[in-house]
Amino acid sequence: MKNIAVIPARGGSKRIERKNIRSFCGQPIIAYSIQEALASRLFDEVVVSTDDAEIAAVSREFGAFVPFIRPRELSDDFTGVIEVVSHAIERVGGAEYACLIYATAPFLRSADLIGASEMMGENDYVLSIAEYEAPIFRAVRLDKSGCVLSIWKKYEKYRSQDLPRAFFDAAHFCFGRAEAFLLKRSIFNGRTAGYIIDRTRAQDIDTPKDWQRAEAMFRTMRNEDRV
Repeated sequence: MKNIAVIPARGGSKRIERKNIRSFCGQPIIAYSIQEALASRLFDEVVVSTDDAEIAAVSREFGAFVPFIRPRELSDDFTGVIEVVSHAIERVGGAEYACLIYATAPFLRSADLIGASEMMGENDYVLSIAEYEAPIFRAVRLDKSGCVLSIWKKYEKYRSQDLPRAFFDAAHFCFGRAEAFLLKRSIFNGRTAGYIIDRTRAQDIDTPKDWQRAEAMFRTMRNEDRV
């Protein structure tokens, strides 16, 4: 049995053209995910699942294994990542554990992958998460007349420090049992541990402005590491 990483990277990105291989601070953004997966030494194979020949070529250049071209029916806007990982596990064969790693996660660190693998225990998955900066239970909404109303009325009189902690999917990785992916078990099935990363490394990159912000943050962090 072996461990594999699966990096989904289809070619049809809409909001940022050629997003998965666009240059991010000097190299294709997918290269960071491949490099950190390889650096962790956790995986027998780092697999890129793509429907795009150019993405496949770039991925191989940085050391990834691209054993197949993803079929069209798994490359549309509606196919979930669990289905993509499940397909890759079936094609590669023999995996005990698999780790979904996002192609646009330049803030990923190999140490996080190692830490998550150590948390597996009896869980189905370990998901990278980050804590919201502001208490979400203080969130408000506007009614039809434009007046402000609490979304969670029960928390209106709570002090901020007494509110429950809340987290979001950091979109770095999801480490899991191959069986769980193959059975397409939900990540939110009560058998998923949370691996907490610093919120400054949880950068959503969906628009050109997001991209610019993430590159600025990346350069700042890289300079701090050199000090």
